Amino acid sequence: MPTFDVVSEIDMQEVTNAVDQARREVANRFDFKNTNSRLDLSDKEIVLHSVSKDRLTALRQVLEEKLVRRKVSLKALDYQNVEDAAGGTARQHVHLVAGISRDKATEINKFIKGLGIKGIQSQVQGEQLRVTSKKRDDLQAAIQALREGDFGIPLQFSNFRD
Repeated sequence: MPTFDVVSEIDMQEVTNAVDQARREVANRFDFKNTNSRLDLSDKEIVLHSVSKDRLTALRQVLEEKLVRRKVSLKALDYQNVEDAAGGTARQHVHLVAGISRDKATEINKFIKGLGIKGIQSQVQGEQLRVTSKKRDDLQAAIQALREGDFGIPLQFSNFRD
C-alpha cells in the first residue's frame, strides 16, 4: 500500500551558515558600525541584539535574506516580542520551529480528511504524519493540496513508497 510521511524539519547546517553570513555582512556594513549589533545562535533559537528597534529590524532583514538564499523556510522562524536589554539596547529571540506539534498534526489530519479523496488515511506518528492510500494518484493529489495549504509551518514530504 503506497504511503508517504509529512514532516517539518530544518537543516541546521544551513541555518548555521546563514547566521555566519549575516554576521559577516553586519560586521562590514556601514549602517551597522558602532551599533553593537550581533546574532547569537543556539540549538533551538537565534538571539538578535542591537542598539534600537530600527537596527533590530534591519538585522532581521539581513538574517531573513541569508536564510532565503540558503533555502531555509521563513515559516520555521517564530519571532518573539522585542524586549529592552541592558544599556538601552534591544533584543529579540527567534525560536526555530521543527517537528509537527500535536495540534498542527490534527489540523493537517482534518485537512486531509476534508479533501474528500476516497480511501486515503492519515495517522500521527510522533512529530510526523503518515498518509496511506491504495492509489498512488490519490497520494500525489494529497501532496499537491498540502503544498497549496498554509499551516504556518514548513512541510516536507518524505519516505514515499509504493
